[in-house]
Amino acid sequence: MEHLAIDLGGRKSQICVRAADGTILEERSCETRSLGSYLKRRPPSRVVLETCAEAFSVADEARELGHDVRVVPAKLAPLLGIGERRTKTDVRDARKLSEVSTRIELAGVHVPSAQARERKALCATRDSLVRARTRLINHTRGLLRTFRVRIRPGETQSFVKRAMQGAAHEMPASLEHVLPIIEQLSERIAVLDAELATLAKKDEVCRRMMTVPGVGPVTAVRFQATLDTWERFDSAHKVEAYLGLTPGEASSSDHRRRTGITKAGPSAMRWTLVQAAWCARRTKGTHPLLAWAAAVEHRRGKHVAATALARKLAGILWAIWKHGSTYQPTRAATLES
Repeated sequence: MEHLAIDLGGRKSQICVRAADGTILEERSCETRSLGSYLKRRPPSRVVLETCAEAFSVADEARELGHDVRVVPAKLAPLLGIGERRTKTDVRDARKLSEVSTRIELAGVHVPSAQARERKALCATRDSLVRARTRLINHTRGLLRTFRVRIRPGETQSFVKRAMQGAAHEMPASLEHVLPIIEQLSERIAVLDAELATLAKKDEVCRRMMTVPGVGPVTAVRFQATLDTWERFDSAHKVEAYLGLTPGEASSSDHRRRTGITKAGPSAMRWTLVQAAWCARRTKGTHPLLAWAAAVEHRRGKHVAATALARKLAGILWAIWKHGSTYQPTRAATLES
């Protein structure tokens, strides 16, 4: 089998093809958009890519054409010799990737499905709009404070109305450019929320996930998109570790030291689960899972309790997905986190 390494670029990509014995068969530069046409002309090969923005779409195309694809993590690339001796060019990188592929069995990252990538893009777009709106709202609050104007508390959707009421007689001219944008962002966020809610309602897995306290459409859709398939993980503990919600350790020789959570893996999913935990803690009534979280809070404080609850939620969501079940309060409260 030939080993075809591609050093991807935004416009052009460098290709190096080697035989199984390591002999270079071809080197060339190719338009990134035209890689599909090039791969179509090649015999079934081991195609090696480095993770980047274009990697997954190229990987999909290569697999459809019958190639064996390996997407190598960018963090692993320096350990493979890419950029060694502080010399890094597209030609050298493609050569090194193809060379390593002929010598060892490279382990590739999981290539998410098209559906998972589409759903993650939808959630990421919503995150960007929410961040932009939050920055503009904070800017408005800070500017009005210089005029000794305080905006009364309320929902984010009514912020513009409350700002205009509070500063009716002292509205800075510069805010005339900001307030309409905040309104437009709120409208677009509402549209995305409705789209995510519809998506979650139609998806049987998401509907079951939303039976868990604190879990809504955004958390359910993002969790499913992040994991892509439950079969990737052997246990709930591995899911929690993948999401960076398990304690770390910095030990050496006789020194033993446990640290806070590792914060490895997708930060957006970890942050979403923590927010879901805070929402669950605000749920009224007696509930075994919340009683467990309250006991942790009594011992360690509310922030540690929220993180511990987020970790437990991750395991519960994975178990619901795996077993095709719905949320069972008494069982969830007794599961180890």
